[in-house]
Amino acid sequence: MDEQLQRHYAQLARTYDDTWGQRPAYLEWMADLIRDRLRAHPGQRIADVGAGTGLFLSRLLPCADARTPLVCVDPSQEMLDQLPDDPRLRPLRATAEELGDPDTALPYDAFDAVLVKEAVHHFADLDATLAGLAGRLAPGGRLLVVTIPPKLDYPLFQEALDRFADRQPEPEAVAAGMRRAGLAVTHTTEQYRVGIERERWLRLVGNRWMSVLSTFGDEELKRGLEEVTERHPDAWLEFDDRFAFVLGERTA
Repeated sequence: MDEQLQRHYAQLARTYDDTWGQRPAYLEWMADLIRDRLRAHPGQRIADVGAGTGLFLSRLLPCADARTPLVCVDPSQEMLDQLPDDPRLRPLRATAEELGDPDTALPYDAFDAVLVKEAVHHFADLDATLAGLAGRLAPGGRLLVVTIPPKLDYPLFQEALDRFADRQPEPEAVAAGMRRAGLAVTHTTEQYRVGIERERWLRLVGNRWMSVLSTFGDEELKRGLEEVTERHPDAWLEFDDRFAFVLGERTA
């Protein structure tokens, strides 16, 4: 990660669990979808790329033990420091590119399941990174990318929506990259209806909870918050959070 993102995630690490802890139903919904698509079971070698604080690992933890720990990969040490003290978790400070590099020493020679949740937009070279991760899969291994389509329905200011769309790869591009890496691909979309108090939402935006918001200066963000306040006057906000689940499988 570049220095700006390093600072963003170092600051976010202090409040990340509190941010998502207010949405326990969403956490369970997402964790169930991840587990079902990865078809994870005990004894498998699993990696979570962009694991952060481990909030989305609840359904995968029963598949791990001290002998085959779940490898939590993240370039932010501050995020990894928030992981639970659990022998079933093995923190690894690394980027997705480093995980896919054959020269990087890893706990396992190959993985049966690799999860990348909402991190693919940080890949400097989408195809090369997906190919590297695919190369780390054992025969029959699965690579699951969970990503947000570029067009958001979030109650954000327009410049943030436009900047997010410019930087976010289309799910179809992720699927195509997996196919070029030799994986058999399935692609589905799910959505979750979000309801949140406007004041809480404004605090989240003001705290730059999305990485794209870290690209705005203080004055820019202030003007953006004013725009959100004007465009969304209701005290309660609702919107659809859409996710693409792109699953690649090594069949040989």
